[in-house]
Amino acid sequence: MLEAVWIAFAFTLGFLVHRMGLPNLIGYLAAGFAISAVAPALNLPEENGEILDHIAHLGVLLLLFTVGLKLRLRNLVRPEVIGGGLLHFTVSCLVLAPAFYLFMDISPYTAGMLAVALAFSSTVLAAKVLDSKRELRAFHGRVAIGILIVQDLIALVVMAFANGETPSWWALLIFALPLLRPVFYRLLDMSGHDELLMLLGLLLALAVGGQGFESVGLSSELGALAFGALLANHPRATELSNSLWSVKELFLVGFFLQIGMEGLPDADMLIFAAIMTLVLPLKGLLFFVLLLAFKLRARSAFLTGLSLSNYSEFGLIVASVALPEWLVPIAITLAFSFVLSAPLNHIAHPLYEKLANRLQKLERDSWHPDEQPISLGDAEVVVMGMGRTGAAAYERLQKQGYKLIALDSDPGKVDKHRKAGRNILFADAEDQAFWQGLDMTQIKAVVLSMSDSEAKIISARKLRSNGFEGYIVSHSLYEDEANRIDAAGANRTYLTMNEAGTSLAEHICQYMQTGRAEH
Repeated sequence: MLEAVWIAFAFTLGFLVHRMGLPNLIGYLAAGFAISAVAPALNLPEENGEILDHIAHLGVLLLLFTVGLKLRLRNLVRPEVIGGGLLHFTVSCLVLAPAFYLFMDISPYTAGMLAVALAFSSTVLAAKVLDSKRELRAFHGRVAIGILIVQDLIALVVMAFANGETPSWWALLIFALPLLRPVFYRLLDMSGHDELLMLLGLLLALAVGGQGFESVGLSSELGALAFGALLANHPRATELSNSLWSVKELFLVGFFLQIGMEGLPDADMLIFAAIMTLVLPLKGLLFFVLLLAFKLRARSAFLTGLSLSNYSEFGLIVASVALPEWLVPIAITLAFSFVLSAPLNHIAHPLYEKLANRLQKLERDSWHPDEQPISLGDAEVVVMGMGRTGAAAYERLQKQGYKLIALDSDPGKVDKHRKAGRNILFADAEDQAFWQGLDMTQIKAVVLSMSDSEAKIISARKLRSNGFEGYIVSHSLYEDEANRIDAAGANRTYLTMNEAGTSLAEHICQYMQTGRAEH
């Protein structure tokens, strides 16, 4: 009965929200509150129950494990990540704690811990939004995830002190984990492509990472993230992440339901949550200012700040340890921040386009090394996005003797293709500054092979508005997206699956006509 209610409410409200063009997770949050509201009439238990709590916890662990699979730790140990994370946390606490103490009838300790709980940003929401837009490895995605990891480590320290507990000496063994990387790599190589691969992911994320870290007094969330990062450089890391996708998404529905089912708020709780939601733009603004100070361009600072403009599920965890009486108000505040943040992140790129001229005036004179303007050299064809489709297009054009240059916003892909001898540069085609002053006079054709449809639309529009008259070709999985890309300026957008089917049929036709199989 209980599970049927969860599924029915989650699907119904998730579907309605999806039809409104909003992220599904908002519907799942609303479903949690709706279940709380109707629980007495349906004779449902007031508590979430161990089943939902466990499902929610597994969802968070799997999400963090898949985030870890996409991390490059060498990219996280950077001034903007460590400095931005620590400075934002410090400034937030120094501002919020006195404000809570002065305007609310609470003790200094409660004010301080409440400030700490609300200083963090949501790892779950940011990672899910960035992952859904395939921006975890984009420059701003890496910065955002790096800052979140810094915050999560701070949260672990805070909870240790609030609990009065410290990790056991066995926790020092985690520093030996890199020595076991060859063993895990070998297991990954030997696990095939079916359910064994998924089971290996579940084993490492939930049992070895999650439960293993808990057994030595560390956070299971940190364990899942650490084991994902341990495998991030393996060639099959992406395949492992994809194999866990449906399980992760299903369990995360439980996480969002759990937040909404923490309880219905009273008037004071709603007022508190509304006020803290109004403060969210200041949280994002502080991130924006700090990242500009670390020489990031306005676009990266804006997108990073927007993805971090929310409150964290770690705030609930901190509250459960140090401020149990504040658990429901913080849960409502967290839900409100998700409702505001998720739609804004959904339109982050078009929103920046409208504000770009004003925001770029705030940039520092010197820019971050990862974001220096680039030259396209003597290339005559540009391939934007070097995933499987882009790489295949690059190889075919290279065999034809064309002068090529490839662009990608994933430093890992850039390094990989450079080692393979391809002419590729780190660049984000969605960055307005990339297009300013870019000389396209020698470019005759552009291949748009990025995974995100919005990126292809923006790129086609920018190419045409900058006077490019050459040929623009793109691909898409869906016909409506293809129509939008064509409307933005592409000469032709191919439907990927249709073209794959046509190509297969051509091979058959050639065989039928010649009687010879093509190799």
